[in-house]
Amino acid sequence: MLKALFLTILTLALVKSQDTEETITYTQCTDGYEWDPVRQQCKDIDECDIVPDACKGGMKCVNHYGGYLCLPKTAQIIVNNEQPQQETPAAEGTSGATTGVVSASSVATSGVLPGGGFVASAAAAAGSEGQTSRNNFVIRRNPADPQRIPSNPSHRIQCAAGYEQSEHNVCQDIDECTSGTHNCRADQVCINLRGSFTCQCPPGYQKRGEQCVDIDECTIPPYCHQRCVNTPGSFYCQCSPGFQLAANNYTCVDINECDASNQCAQQCYNILGSFICQCNQGYELSSDRLNCEDIDECRTSSYLCQYQCVNEPGKFSCVCPQGYQVLRSRTCQDINECETANQCREDEMCWNYHGGFRCYPRNPCQEPYILTPENRCVCPVSNAVCRELPQSIVYKYMSIRSDRSVPSDIFQIQATTIYANTINTFRIKSGNENGEFYLRQTSPVSAMLVLVKSLSGPREHIVDLEMLTVSSIGTFRTSSVLRLTIIVGPFSF
Repeated sequence: MLKALFLTILTLALVKSQDTEETITYTQCTDGYEWDPVRQQCKDIDECDIVPDACKGGMKCVNHYGGYLCLPKTAQIIVNNEQPQQETPAAEGTSGATTGVVSASSVATSGVLPGGGFVASAAAAAGSEGQTSRNNFVIRRNPADPQRIPSNPSHRIQCAAGYEQSEHNVCQDIDECTSGTHNCRADQVCINLRGSFTCQCPPGYQKRGEQCVDIDECTIPPYCHQRCVNTPGSFYCQCSPGFQLAANNYTCVDINECDASNQCAQQCYNILGSFICQCNQGYELSSDRLNCEDIDECRTSSYLCQYQCVNEPGKFSCVCPQGYQVLRSRTCQDINECETANQCREDEMCWNYHGGFRCYPRNPCQEPYILTPENRCVCPVSNAVCRELPQSIVYKYMSIRSDRSVPSDIFQIQATTIYANTINTFRIKSGNENGEFYLRQTSPVSAMLVLVKSLSGPREHIVDLEMLTVSSIGTFRTSSVLRLTIIVGPFSF
C-alpha cells in the first residue's frame, strides 16, 4: 500500500521595498509578516521559531516568506527561475521504488520563491527516472529542461537574479550590501533581501526626496520630561538646574542639594529644583544667599538695653554701670550697697543712692547744737549764742535720678510741734542759688519742695528748708531748719 506523504508549501511573491518620498507611516502587514518599527517596513515572521512543534512525524521546519515548509530531514532546497515539468507519481509497487515518492509538480507548484525559482527536496537525483530509496524525495525533469539539477556537480546551474551558484551546486542569495554591488547613497543604509536589497535611511532619519533628513525628535513630544536636545539621527534629554536624569534617561528627579552638596553656612532647606539657606537667630543671609552674617542688634535699636548694649556673635547682651545690676536681661537696678557690703565706720551711717552710697556721721550736730533722743540737733536756750540761731536742725537725706522730669514734687516738710495761736511760714534758706527748687506751702503746718530745673548727676545738693513760727500777738518767734541732702544719681535709672 502506497503511503502518500503530502507536503504543503506556502508560496508568496517577493515584496520588493520601494522608496517613497516621505516616511512610511502605515503598520498593517499581510498574514505571515509583522511591522518592523526600526526599518519601517514589514518583515517575515519566523514561524519555525515561534510555533511550538510546527512539523509532525519527524519532519523539519523550514521558514519561508509568509509561511513555512515541513520537509524531510534529508531534503535540500533548490532555487530556480523556471517552472518544472509535471511528473506523475511512481506507481505503487514499482521495482526499486518505495512509498514516499512525490512528483515534482506537487512540490514546485507551491514552492515558488522570489526571482521565479522554486523549492523542491531531493536527497539524490538518480537519472531521468529519479527513483529513490525509502523516505527520500525525487524530482523528475525533462532532460531538455534547462533548470534540471545536473547529476554532475561540475555542471553549472542557472540561478535567478540576485542569486548565485554555491560550491554545493545550489543557488544562494547574493548579499549586495556586503559585496558592494548596491547603489545606496552614502547617507543611506543598505539592507539585504532574498534576491535583492533595499536602501533605507539610518534610524533617526527620514527620506525626503532622494536625501535622508534628520528627524527632530524634540518636535514630537513627549520624548523628554523637561528639555530635549536634538542631535543628528538621535536626541538626548536634559534636566533643568536642580534636577538630574533618572535611570531611564527621560525623567527628571529633584536633587536634594542639602544632602548632595550642602553649600549653606548654617541651615539648608531643599525645595523642588533648588534649595534655600537660612540663618540661626541673630544672623542674616549675606549677599551670596549662602553665608550668614552676624546681626548687630545694638545698631538696629537704641532701646534694647537701658544702659549699654554689647553685640555678640548671634546675640547681644546688656550691661549696667558700676553700682547697678542687670534685671530681666535688659534693665538696670540699683545695688543697695548699704545692705550688702560697705566701708562706713561704726560712727557713720550708710546712705544708699542711685548708683552708689555715702557715709554720713551718726551725730551730725555741731557746736553749739547737741543731739537729742529724737535725732535732732537742738541749740540750748541757756546758751546765749543760740538766740541768733535756729532752735533746731534736722538732717535728712534723699536720692533722685539724673535728668528727672520737671516740675516734680520731691520732698515734703512738716512741723512736728504745733503751738496754739501761732503762724508758720516756710522758705528756702540756702542751697538754691541757681533756682532749681521752689517751696510751696501746702497747709499751715507743711510745705512741698518742688524741683523746677532738671538736675544731672552725679551731684550733691544741700538745701536748708526753714520754718518760721510766730505767735499771733507777736510775743513769740522761733525757727527750725531741715537740712536736706539731695544726691543726684549719675543716670536716669
